[in-house]
Amino acid sequence: MTTQPKRYLITAALPYANGLKHIGHLAGAYLPADIYVRYLRAQKRDVAFICGSDEHGTAIPIQAMKEGTTPRAIIDKYHELIKQNFADLGISFDIYHRTSEPIHHETAQEFFTYLNSRGELIVQESEQYYDEEAKTFLADRFIVGTCPVCGNTRAYGDQCENCGTSLSPEMLIDPHSTLSGKPPVKKSTSHWYLPLNKHEDFLREWILTEHKDDWRTNVVGQCKSWIDGGLQPRAVTRDLDWGIKVPLPEAEGKVLYVWFDAPIGYISATRQWSIDTGRDWKPYWYDKDTKLVHFIGKDNIVFHCIIFPVMLRLHGNILPDNVPANEFMNLEGDKMSTSRNWKLEMQDYIDDFIKKDNGGPRFADVLRYYLTTISPETKDSEFTWKGFQYANNSELVSKFGNFINRTFVLMHKLCNGKVPPLHAGAVDDIDREMMAAIGTTKKKVEDLLETYRFRDAQFEVIMLSDLANKYMQKKEPWIVARSLAETPGNQQLIDNCLHVCLQVTANLAILINPFLPVTARKMLHMMKVVEKMLDWENAGKLNLLSVGYSLRAPELLFRPVEDEEVKTQIEKLQAAAAAKVAADAAPVKPAVAAPKEAPPVKSTIVYDDFAKLDLRVGTILNAEKVEKADKLLKLTVDLGSEHRTIVSGIAAHFRPEEIVGRQVVVVANLAPRKMRGIESNGMILMAEDATGRLHFINPEDKIAPGSGVS
Repeated sequence: MTTQPKRYLITAALPYANGLKHIGHLAGAYLPADIYVRYLRAQKRDVAFICGSDEHGTAIPIQAMKEGTTPRAIIDKYHELIKQNFADLGISFDIYHRTSEPIHHETAQEFFTYLNSRGELIVQESEQYYDEEAKTFLADRFIVGTCPVCGNTRAYGDQCENCGTSLSPEMLIDPHSTLSGKPPVKKSTSHWYLPLNKHEDFLREWILTEHKDDWRTNVVGQCKSWIDGGLQPRAVTRDLDWGIKVPLPEAEGKVLYVWFDAPIGYISATRQWSIDTGRDWKPYWYDKDTKLVHFIGKDNIVFHCIIFPVMLRLHGNILPDNVPANEFMNLEGDKMSTSRNWKLEMQDYIDDFIKKDNGGPRFADVLRYYLTTISPETKDSEFTWKGFQYANNSELVSKFGNFINRTFVLMHKLCNGKVPPLHAGAVDDIDREMMAAIGTTKKKVEDLLETYRFRDAQFEVIMLSDLANKYMQKKEPWIVARSLAETPGNQQLIDNCLHVCLQVTANLAILINPFLPVTARKMLHMMKVVEKMLDWENAGKLNLLSVGYSLRAPELLFRPVEDEEVKTQIEKLQAAAAAKVAADAAPVKPAVAAPKEAPPVKSTIVYDDFAKLDLRVGTILNAEKVEKADKLLKLTVDLGSEHRTIVSGIAAHFRPEEIVGRQVVVVANLAPRKMRGIESNGMILMAEDATGRLHFINPEDKIAPGSGVS
């Protein structure tokens, strides 16, 4: 849009209500969305901020089985916990809805019916695993067996949680149903599909041409990879008990696939918000003067940029103006993982910092500040407790908080606790530069927020406080005050310095509000002004605090984070991860679990057995993720005389773009095998260290592809 839209519809990805969420989720979608929305509200723009719990799909009944309860009990439990976590961390949704609500079921069924009645869906038949005793088709997660890679006897039909390999039920050894314990059988079933292949031309034009310059490069790049690879029909229904019933008489026992119903949750939540507020919801989804922005993590790019837009277009809705997806946030040198307990849940942070006697709501702002500072806007980033401590102590305490505190202390000491006048005749270039910096910063922050560059925008606000600290240091009003008895006129110099500093303080409250709302309101309290001062139109003004107005005594905005607190958190993280390893290992390892060591040497073979292997050096020419397989990469490998397609379970350890050009050792004469519908011709040899991380086996020096290994 070239002109300001009439209204904004901002969505944040619906979190699964199957467990607590970690700070990687917060940094990926919810915090940047909240910063943007708070800025829009300060601009007095018409905005609706929509989110809610995603409460369907196999993840919910799986969690219910783990906890020995019902799916309804699971979603009721985690919906409330997640909703409260967001509130405790200042995420200001206009509505936090639920996909289990009747209005969502109605909205999703209407959506399906509309597409199906117009011939936009197709019906296809396929064979899927079926439990004859339980009389139900089985999702991959309801099938367990022995992992063909590591021998784990409790591997799921989509992934082995012991070694991390992506699987399919066909790959499991001795697969059986988690419902009856019996081996499943293959049975034919029909499902409705969205033929994405029919919409490739539209998607190519809309994303790769119209949005190639205003969408983030990582978003456009992932979309291009999918489109160039050729889109396929995608099932919108599945055989499952838990979910939204397909509204067709011939679809008994089928529900809408969770990927189809979840994004429609944005629409049903907007409808409920409309009921709650008396607003008309339809313009937010149908009027082209609405700006729709989806805030998501990188794992949701395909759904929000390719699949959901096709659904919206067919349904007559507006399309997203932008999808500023973030990359992933790692934790203390490793990827965050719920399955490995290597995570920092929002609830843990709230318990350890916000709810502590020496913590409080200000620590919600500290987390918001640090996560924005390291926001993975264009590449993966890393949360460390030392980094958290530095951001708090060296930036919030020593720069921002220090400036505010010094200003108030000196104002009370040297100006009787009142806003001093600005004496025009005593204003110098240093004063003018400082006052000009306020307006300059406002413009920079505004431009950065409008283009979703939240990390840079926050940096500009902190730099204004740092500049103000240096300004005060140059002026040294405490030194000037010593000569007042001899030179009473110097009071004008003191007044001017503190007048400027107080106007900077008022502006800082406005500029920092989208990022640190608790801090902004604490500053309003100290200045004895109403919340309306936070309106964005006031930013840049130099008369926000009236001359002669009495201000409250200073209160510290932040406190230092101590070394002991950092140590405690690191130890807690390591202990939780170790406990998870021990718990997972208990059923399949000796009672006294030893530290992970090199695996024992396998049975002796003769030379003739080894000679059967044809090991070749290859060069990876291309790598891409396999659809619906978080752990699999599809590789094109140059073996000198030919290019091979090899599917490898290394996606959890390597990004596709970082391994192109790497040389590897390939088992070149391994029989072909289909994985996720792709024929894999060979195997990449890898080494696994004591921490479970994979490493390539490759020659020390680069050699010609196809060279033999002996």
